[in-house]
Amino acid sequence: YPSVTRSSKCFDVSSPQALRRDGGSDPVGIKSMIDWVTRTYDADKSRVFATGISSGAMMTNVLLGDYPDVFAAGAAFSGVPFGCFATTDGSEWNSACSGGTVTRTPAQWGDLVRGAYPGYTGPRPRMQIWHGTEDDALRYPNFGEQIKQWTNVQGVSQTPAASDTPQPGWNRTRYGGTGDRAPVEAISLQGVGHNLYAQGMASRVLTFFGLDRSGPAPQPQPGACRVKATVNAWNTGLTASVTITNTGTTAVNGWKLGFTLPAGQTVTGGWGATYAPSTGAVTATNVSYNGSIAPGASVSIGYQANHGGNSAAPAAFTLNGTACAAG
Repeated sequence: YPSVTRSSKCFDVSSPQALRRDGGSDPVGIKSMIDWVTRTYDADKSRVFATGISSGAMMTNVLLGDYPDVFAAGAAFSGVPFGCFATTDGSEWNSACSGGTVTRTPAQWGDLVRGAYPGYTGPRPRMQIWHGTEDDALRYPNFGEQIKQWTNVQGVSQTPAASDTPQPGWNRTRYGGTGDRAPVEAISLQGVGHNLYAQGMASRVLTFFGLDRSGPAPQPQPGACRVKATVNAWNTGLTASVTITNTGTTAVNGWKLGFTLPAGQTVTGGWGATYAPSTGAVTATNVSYNGSIAPGASVSIGYQANHGGNSAAPAAFTLNGTACAAG
């Protein structure tokens, strides 16, 4: 278990060094521990996870932002979004963030995460978020801000794909999928304060991580859709052609294609869909003539973009919140 060396008993989640990949401070120390363990014990690098409460929850957010290629998933108990605690004066504490008064748009929160590792276009870790409504240390609005951040990072809708009450007072929402391992899962605990650990939580974290032997396959499972993207690039620009195929057994009537543009790319125009916003996590929405995709049928769309040197195609796509297979 990584442990804190500061007198404050809190990890560094605020300095500029901590909020960028390999920048230094505590995140690098924890990453070094992981490197040693995986090397020494030949551990499975595809099953590395982070979880913690309070300062540990804040560090979970930071680790998943700094090292998306290292962690498969995280579970944050009573935390704050990546970058929320940022300071530039050497202070470890950010009262505005802890008080729940720091609010940003989903894209702004997502950009903070993407900025920690510029140019990264691979898959992002799944995130499970827990928070009590009566948290007096890291106020409850941070719960919603984390949801905004990680749904944006994952490129999934902020509208829950599923909602339920697994225990009295627990309100759970899932985003981008309905199963036990959705891209983002959030559990709000009514009337609960900062120290919210309770019976049943650990098993739900293990299920979300996929470490329970009887758990189902990760959600959402690719298969209902397939997306192929090809890019034709020149010095500072590119065009991308995207083909969406419905591989399910029922028609898709009205669709939104979600994807994250590689860093430095900005959409300047498009065809076959409307695109918004122009950078970061983009949603392409069908136009009047191609909103229906029959089983086995395909729709072709495309966009033109400027780039700053990285002309790659988006790494992953979702159709109406469901992850699509590639190719």
